[in-house]
Amino acid sequence: MLVNGDGHVFAGERINKRTHGFWQMPQGGIDPGEDPQTAALRELEEETGIGAELVEIIAPASKPLEYDLPADLLGEVWKGKFRGQIQHWYLGRFLGSDSDIDLNAHDPAEFRAHRWVEPADLPGLIVPFKRAVYETLVAEFTPLIKSGN
Repeated sequence: MLVNGDGHVFAGERINKRTHGFWQMPQGGIDPGEDPQTAALRELEEETGIGAELVEIIAPASKPLEYDLPADLLGEVWKGKFRGQIQHWYLGRFLGSDSDIDLNAHDPAEFRAHRWVEPADLPGLIVPFKRAVYETLVAEFTPLIKSGN
């Protein structure tokens, strides 16, 4: 969860046709031998062009969060190899400016657009099967965002 100086959270609109119109925070996989925080910063840069030098990690989530794919996506997403994900989340403060954001930094691009949103609005933007994860993150990280930590 990347938060700017106004306390708003980065959200990217997915390019994927099946999830068009839904927004999400940057996320991605952990490479073999990579720790979760390093992976989070790498994925953030790949998806947004925002380098690790422009992010101050405030806190990790208290525990990994998971979700399952809905039945209609099983066998279709991730070549049918997985039923869901276990995710490690971090709250980071964005130290740059919007000119540092490049949604085409990696090919293929993940997002078609981005915006900064109030943390409480974030769960309503995500695909329904990930909503509980976002609600948990918002509940856990909002006090840290408001305190300016």
